[in-house]
Order: sequence, then C-alpha cells, then structure tokens
Amino acid sequence: MYDKRLTNYKSVFMKKISLLCCLLLAAVAMSAQKPVIEFSKKTYDFGSINEADGKVTTVFEFTNTGTSPLVVNRVRASCGCTTPNWTKTPVEPGQKGTVSVTYNPAGRPGRFTKTITVSSNATETDTRLIIRGEVIPKPVDKSVQYPVKMDELALKSNLLQFNNLIKGTEGQRSIEVANLGTENVRISVHNPYPYLEIGIIPEVLKPNETGHIYVKFNTDRCSQWGPVAEQIHVILNDQKIISDAYALRVRANIVEDFTHMTIEERREAPIMEVVGLNASRTIDLGKIPANTVKAYKMSVENKGIKPLLIRRIVNNNSEIKVTASKSSISSGKKADIKFEINTKGNQAGAPYRRTFSIQTNDPENSYMTINLIWEIE
Repeated sequence: MYDKRLTNYKSVFMKKISLLCCLLLAAVAMSAQKPVIEFSKKTYDFGSINEADGKVTTVFEFTNTGTSPLVVNRVRASCGCTTPNWTKTPVEPGQKGTVSVTYNPAGRPGRFTKTITVSSNATETDTRLIIRGEVIPKPVDKSVQYPVKMDELALKSNLLQFNNLIKGTEGQRSIEVANLGTENVRISVHNPYPYLEIGIIPEVLKPNETGHIYVKFNTDRCSQWGPVAEQIHVILNDQKIISDAYALRVRANIVEDFTHMTIEERREAPIMEVVGLNASRTIDLGKIPANTVKAYKMSVENKGIKPLLIRRIVNNNSEIKVTASKSSISSGKKADIKFEINTKGNQAGAPYRRTFSIQTNDPENSYMTINLIWEIE
C-alpha cells in the first residue's frame, strides 16, 4: 500500500516537472522571438561648447539583434532643453535605427548632464541614454548690461531708490558704471544737497573698466518728511553740464519710527482727528463751476496729550493747493487745513477724484489720506 502511494506521488511530481519545463521552454521560445535593441553607445560627452554657437546634436545608433520587428514607442528627455528625434518606423531584425538628441545651451552656462529614456517593444523595454558637457557662456554685451548712456560712460541704472528711511538713520545705495570708450574718463557728481554724500570708486575709469557711484542719504540733515525726489548730475572730465541726460534720480520716503514707544509714551501721544470726516475719509465737494478757483477748509483736532505736529502735506495734484494754518497743534486745539480747487481746463460734466495726505507724529495714524471728489458744471 505504501509503495503504491509513493508511486502515485512520483507520477504527479513528474507531471508537474514536465509542465514547468514546457512553460519555461515556451517562455524561452517567446523571448527568442522578441526584438532586442542594442546601442553602439549609451553616453555622449559634448565636451566644451559655446553658448553663442547655439544648439548641438548627437546621434545614438541602435541595431535590432532580435528575431522580430522593433518599434520605438516613445523617447523622453529629462528637461525641456533637450529635444529627441527617433526612427518611428519598425526596424526589422538585423537593421539599424537612430535616436538623435539636440541640446540647447542658451541661458545654461556651466556643466550639464541630461538623460533620455527610450521605450520600445524590445526585451529591455526602457533604455537610458546620457549626454553631458560644459557650456561656455557667451561674452556679456556691455551695451545691454549698462543700458543708461552718458556719452562714453554707461550705467546699469540712473535710479537710487532708498524706499522708507527712518528719521535719524542713514541709507546707502550705489550704481555700477562702465567706460565703453577708448579714453580714460574722470567722473564727478554735482550735488547741491547737504544730506547726500557722494563717493566714486575709481574716480578715473580706464577703457572697459567698471566702477561705482555711491550715494549716502543722511536723514538728520534733511528737513523734509515723507517722499523725497531729487536729482544729482554726473560730470564727465570736469565739463559741467547740468541736464536731464546726465541726471541720477534719488528717491526716498522719510518716516518716523514708533516701534520703540513705551505704553506710557503711547498714552501721552498726540491723536489726529479730522472733524466731521466720514469713515471713508472722503469729502464730496459737489458741483464746481468750470474755470474757477474755489476755496474750502476742514478742521484737524488734537485729541491726544502731547502736541500734534503736522510734518508735511503731500499733494501731487495740479488742480489742488493745500495748506495748514499751523504746524503744531496743542492738546484739545484745532487747526485748519485749507485747500483750493482750480477747475481751469477741467472737462465739464466729468467727475474728478483726487487725494492728498497729511503726515503727522500720531503713532497710530502717521499718514492720513483725504479723498476729494467733485463734478464740473
């Protein structure tokens, strides 16, 4: 009985072994019938290439060493700077195809390594190709790098923007300059403002040499508050020519720093309130006759303890003239803000909206913008 069972087990086992061998042979046979993709190279080094020379291309050649047609389904590059092209028709056994790869070095100085993945119906469905090299950047065109021209002197900019400057502090900005001429250039700056300090390094620029014009803004020496807009002028080779063509624009906004005030100081601080002003801080002047000058006024009251200082009234409108009756308002007192509307040249029937700002030492309301609206009848 035991021998009979053993014989049955051996029979079943041998059948399974036979089936497995058949499956393996079938798989080998199927594999032998599939295409095989073989590349003559999988890596290419462009070496050093010049950015100015533009795109470069290399070709990867492959052979179908299998027994059935090879089809390249897709070729993917690792970055948009690399463009592949490939043989899209079936490649018969023993025949060749290509994958060409184009690299665009524009705006990409330095070394690079990019991968290209080739997908096909071959036994190895994905094959990775690699290109590498180093891009030598093209020479910088100084006429583009320094767009502001003052004769043979060129500047990267003619604006010195200081943004907000806290009263009592200093700010420094610089402008890079280059001599694009064939002779030395001596640089100086006409500066009538005591709160601006000028430094020039070097004062004499040789041909193709670069340098800097430095400007330091000392707010303690400036009597203005709020926006400051001035012009200083570059002088070349001691030839003093004061014109907009040689101007450097200086922009800043001088503000007060309230961040270090104590609780007690804030309790005693001035508080500005415009009498009768609505929440939108808008004054509707109604209809104003054309070609007239009409005067208005509003009252500003100090609701705080310490004197309210009107630092400045900022008004950039040609139709409006704004003045304050006094610059210091004691606790509980008022001052008039007078404004005149000049409608000469204004279009009849058109609505007008203009603004001006009052800058004060009220820590909670250091800038108050007033909106004026009117219509010409």
